[in-house]
Amino acid sequence: MQTLTVELGDRSYPIYIGHGIRQQKALFDAAIHGKQVMVVTNETIAPLYLDALVNLLSSDYKVDTCILPDGEAYKNLETYARIMTALLEAKHNRTTTVIALGGGVVGDMAGFAAATYQRGVPFIQVPTTLLSQVDSSVGGKTGVNHPLGKNMIGAFYQPQAVIIDTQTLETLPQRELSAGMSEVIKYGLICDALFFDWLETEIDALMSLDTVKISEAIYRSCVAKANVVAQDEREGGIRAILNLGHTFGHAIETQMGYGHWLHGEAVAAGCVLAADLSWRMGNITEQDLSRTVNLFRAAKLPVLPPREMTRDNFVAHMALDKKVLDGSLRLVLLETLGSAMVTSDFPMDDFNACLSDAIEASQ
Repeated sequence: MQTLTVELGDRSYPIYIGHGIRQQKALFDAAIHGKQVMVVTNETIAPLYLDALVNLLSSDYKVDTCILPDGEAYKNLETYARIMTALLEAKHNRTTTVIALGGGVVGDMAGFAAATYQRGVPFIQVPTTLLSQVDSSVGGKTGVNHPLGKNMIGAFYQPQAVIIDTQTLETLPQRELSAGMSEVIKYGLICDALFFDWLETEIDALMSLDTVKISEAIYRSCVAKANVVAQDEREGGIRAILNLGHTFGHAIETQMGYGHWLHGEAVAAGCVLAADLSWRMGNITEQDLSRTVNLFRAAKLPVLPPREMTRDNFVAHMALDKKVLDGSLRLVLLETLGSAMVTSDFPMDDFNACLSDAIEASQ
């Protein structure tokens, strides 16, 4: 088992990474401080892992469960209310601990419920998808979607611990594995060129779920995110680089309807758009752009936007992005391969050409 710490002063917490570690009760005991536990999961994960977790904890805690429908389409206030109702009906108090057992949607919603139930109760992340293990379970972003925009309702709220069991990836569909790899590749692009090089070499082993390689990819991804979050917990500055590709990607998810494109798929297409614009601005070479496209393709991810989307669709949704400041669109772009920046200083001609060429290529 590997362990690292997200350094946030009195809100610091450990990340544990290992094979089969969701059955190590001591990891949960260290993060549970009361006698009540609410496990939040979904209809897909519950048959696989819920009973084992309940059995593990029920000798020492009163364990209740809340099983949600599966999918990004249900990441909304209505489903969030179901968690709150479950907590209230089971009479959970301020010493309860919420455990998020599932992917990013479960983690985001359970975390938001924990942040707001009786003004804040502890929670633990037990991410079961690659995307949630390397991204959404770390850093304290919680929330739900709104029909007008993704993740516009939420809170920064840190977990007590993140318990990453790589064994859960063995039941992950290929499409979900690819979606998670999108966020892994992102870390190489924004802050670790050597990691990007390593991913190019090891992508076939990673896609085959080589135990050693996938654990290393998860660990290095979590180290990268933890370092950024420690510098900027609430995204006032550098943390925004973690959103490479997300402004374009969120526009795709919102336009297509949440769940039609997986988050990681939309981010992959968005990262390619951001890299393309970075190349047009002279920040990266044509070879860097080609390497980026090829790595996403090797991970079985889309590198072009949906053929149904227009430039106007992109612009309309991107105008509602959280990084918009005083009416000015800000994008995360590459300074070099392995370094990113947040900027509103990009030529609109290049931006328009980037979108137009990608849309034309997708037809």
